[in-house]
Amino acid sequence: MPAKRRLCNSRKMDEAIKGVADAIIAEFSRKSEMDFAFIGIQQRGVPFALRLIEKITRKTGFKPQFAMLDTSMYRDDIGMRATLPVIRETDIPFDMNDQAVILTDDVLSSGRTIRAALDAITCYGRPSLIRLAVVVDRGSREFPIRADYAGMNIIPEDGKKILVEFKETDGSDGIYEIDWSNPTKGE
Repeated sequence: MPAKRRLCNSRKMDEAIKGVADAIIAEFSRKSEMDFAFIGIQQRGVPFALRLIEKITRKTGFKPQFAMLDTSMYRDDIGMRATLPVIRETDIPFDMNDQAVILTDDVLSSGRTIRAALDAITCYGRPSLIRLAVVVDRGSREFPIRADYAGMNIIPEDGKKILVEFKETDGSDGIYEIDWSNPTKGE
């Protein structure tokens, strides 16, 4: 793994996640009944979704449903990578038809993962509404996709990537900038 430079500690990261939760509450509390579900994109969209659920439940008493989605087989670069992707669990335990869903991921960059997630979601049903929540929006779109909720916007220098780490998947919380101009082959 290339060297990491910390951009954000766990406290600031938690504040960003709280801001996303508050924005979701504000949008959905205007409806007659708060009703939506989260779909966390594997791998780091999952702990992000679970943290949002915890914050929303604590603040409103409403506990959204939760699903996990692996997008690996829906990516447009599947045959172009040096290594095969690791396939992770997809678990959608509710009927997605006519359900408002909030798709969660750690970083929005090119939009390719989100495009793959939208393709995957349509294999499971037809939601009434799909919103996108990310911890970090880093710009640099290749697809016309934007976040409805973003904890923070960070535009890295050329050749740099943004990495969001969660204690659930990585051992600690933090947001980092890493030099990706010379990544290890296959990453």
